[in-house]
Amino acid sequence: MNLMPMWKGVMDRPEECNRAVLVSVANFDYGVPLGRRPGANCDAKKLHCILTKLGYKVELHMDPSSKEIYKLFSEESRRPVKECFLAVLSSHGEEGCVFGSDGKPVQLSRVFTYFDNECMEKKTKLFLIQACRGGALDDGVEVDSSVSRFPHYFSVPVDTAVMFATAPGYGAFMNFTGSVFLQTFCSLLEEEGHSNLELTRLMTRLSHRVAYTFESKGRKYGGKKEMPCFLTRLTRDVFPFAEMEKDRKAETISATSLVVSQNTRQRIVSLS
Repeated sequence: MNLMPMWKGVMDRPEECNRAVLVSVANFDYGVPLGRRPGANCDAKKLHCILTKLGYKVELHMDPSSKEIYKLFSEESRRPVKECFLAVLSSHGEEGCVFGSDGKPVQLSRVFTYFDNECMEKKTKLFLIQACRGGALDDGVEVDSSVSRFPHYFSVPVDTAVMFATAPGYGAFMNFTGSVFLQTFCSLLEEEGHSNLELTRLMTRLSHRVAYTFESKGRKYGGKKEMPCFLTRLTRDVFPFAEMEKDRKAETISATSLVVSQNTRQRIVSLS
């Protein structure tokens, strides 16, 4: 299978710009015992549209193999970037890895290590991981997400942040309209003020929105929740999605003021 970049956003320009690489596996090779992910295409299209509007040069890679994913990020880690490099990996997964279309694991620690180089020094690196990290289901109780549960933590370079769709050991939800995690991320960026937030504050809003406004429904997964998990080695405040003039009013909004308990949404879902 050839790795084909699709839907390039922001025409090629001689000057450096912020870049985003979206890797989405919706279909697996014949014989691979992993189910189709029809909502992945919806996530990819929405992310591409929003990130392009925010000034990112966006490349989308659909259904690459594990070998192609490694090759892609090895090359991307050495390409110039203005201030921020954003990577989105969406597939089936387990703790510490996602799967290529060939069903073989892509170790996240290896991908992170690629970006520990001179080219990416002092640049912000943000990874969004939409994948299960185990088979447990979240009933809305507190889970242990301490650093000891992150075997790949020490492979994350300085000035890098990783946002997982779910906590270690737990599943991540998706339906035909997209994943809870990435669709919520897109919705936040579309809402007035949120794109101007400092990254850690934006990720806090994302965690709160997913945790308190989503609840699955249906006979199999009814009443289950999802809690994103944020890992950061940032050494400074960063505003990767902000416009030139930051909205000071937006920066004063509290996370809890954005959500009320009555707004919990229920969706029929499957595990990502």
